[in-house]
Amino acid sequence: MRHPLFLPSETPPAEARALPELPLLVLVGLTGVGKSSLLEALAYPTLPDRREVVDRYVLPLFGAEGKTLDRAERFALTRRFRETHPGGVAEALSRARTLPTWPLLFDGLRGEAEVAYALEHLPLAHFVVLEARDLTRLARLLGRGDRFDRVRLDSTDESEIRAVAQGVFSEEELEQAMSWGFPAQELLAKLKIVAEERKNYSPEGPRRLLGGHPRALFLDTETLSVAEEAHQIGELVRRIHAQH
Repeated sequence: MRHPLFLPSETPPAEARALPELPLLVLVGLTGVGKSSLLEALAYPTLPDRREVVDRYVLPLFGAEGKTLDRAERFALTRRFRETHPGGVAEALSRARTLPTWPLLFDGLRGEAEVAYALEHLPLAHFVVLEARDLTRLARLLGRGDRFDRVRLDSTDESEIRAVAQGVFSEEELEQAMSWGFPAQELLAKLKIVAEERKNYSPEGPRRLLGGHPRALFLDTETLSVAEEAHQIGELVRRIHAQH
């Protein structure tokens, strides 16, 4: 269920409240970690996602509003944005307003800097950190067929695939991925997304920051079913409701 979000440049209705004043569930995790399946299972009111916040708030700052950009180009612009706004998307959220409701979910934050900013500036937010190995994320990207997962390619030979995978996948993992039988162009495009995210948002950062934190819930999406993940989040929602 989509819930309205009023960004700093937009005029909210009188009954809207600032996000820092409201309890919020924030999904933290990289592409392919399993957020979409979980959102569908939860069916909670959900704010416009990270992709839309970038479209409405970040891209206009660089004259890119309405332009068709691939994932690598979007990463480049959000990286430039973080050079002057270290809190990234979390900064936009901290200045935004919405209509009060509970539970309310946002998908999602990435990287240590964004989570650190949200911890400080969204004091009632709780963080659900979804984790999966890079190889698992790659497999999910290859299988989901999302048109958003698009990257321009200059070449698709095996040497290029190995160069992109360097430092992200072990030789054994890369051989496994290459044995799946996907076309080289498709494999390379998804490899580029996983590798580029690694450069921009290390998953170790949120774990280092939120490990053991009372406002954080970690879910291993490789070992848990979506139903089990939803159950744990439901328990968290009930505890938060009891506190407020």
